[in-house]
Amino acid sequence: MKKVQWVDKLSANLPPVKQFHVVFTIPRCLYKLFYLNQEKAYSLFFKAAGKTLLQCAASPKYLGIQAGAVAILHTWGQTLVYHPHIHMIVPAGGLSEDLMEWVPAGNKFFLPVKVLSAVFRGILCRQLKQGIDDGILRLPEEIPDFDVIKKQCYKKKWVVYCHKPFSGKNSLIQYLGNYIHRVAISNHRIIEHKNGKVSFWYKNYKSAGMSRCLSLNVDEFIRRFMKHVLPAGFYKIRYFGFMAICNIKTKLALCFEIIGKTAFLPALTGLNSIDLWRTLTNIDPLYCPRCKTGKMRLQVALSANNLKPG
Repeated sequence: MKKVQWVDKLSANLPPVKQFHVVFTIPRCLYKLFYLNQEKAYSLFFKAAGKTLLQCAASPKYLGIQAGAVAILHTWGQTLVYHPHIHMIVPAGGLSEDLMEWVPAGNKFFLPVKVLSAVFRGILCRQLKQGIDDGILRLPEEIPDFDVIKKQCYKKKWVVYCHKPFSGKNSLIQYLGNYIHRVAISNHRIIEHKNGKVSFWYKNYKSAGMSRCLSLNVDEFIRRFMKHVLPAGFYKIRYFGFMAICNIKTKLALCFEIIGKTAFLPALTGLNSIDLWRTLTNIDPLYCPRCKTGKMRLQVALSANNLKPG
């Protein structure tokens, strides 16, 4: 239910243009540092990815626009291994510097991925070092200082993926919406739990996305699953540029006005679960299956034995 409402709300807020799918990843040498400092490290990850996108898009050398994006944090791969990465939904274009026109991006790519990768690496490494110097982040015990990790980072080739724009924005939102309100693995992928092992399906992207079966010992399955439980109260969705919450009534509204299309109000926002179910399925969950006419009502039955004076 939450996923359907999120998709409906975001579909209403995104400008009516094509959407790019941008993915920011980090190298393995940062995994332990990130896991030791999940809340702070993930926040810096968001901050670095957002700053990279907006900074590169604003450069006159490329688009020279005020861009916008919706970012979603994932920490898992298909086999439940720890793999922090950020998916971004990026409208194909942005506002001009003077806010007078909508500047569309090219159909094939939004920004050069090599530029995004280099800028992202520099910004994130700088923020991580600052966090360690300020005592906000804790280094792994076997690492004497951040320079050791930094050297490993700069030996790696960082890659930011930028997929071609989806023809319909809802297709990308629906795709990412499947991962918003659940953690790591859905029930339908689990095949069986037998003889101390858990077997589940996963997509092997090295073999053209073919489905394979993986069996893990119960303890290992639980260990992998628990690594993706985020810190309490942590929000894994962030908004940047004209998509930021503070810009919805100003810059985002201006985007719709300049493009010449009116925004529609989300139809499912504010509905409770019962009303939402009625809207989506045309089935009333309170409809009485016996008499076929009345509605069921929840009643609290109190036992006289439990009643106390006063």
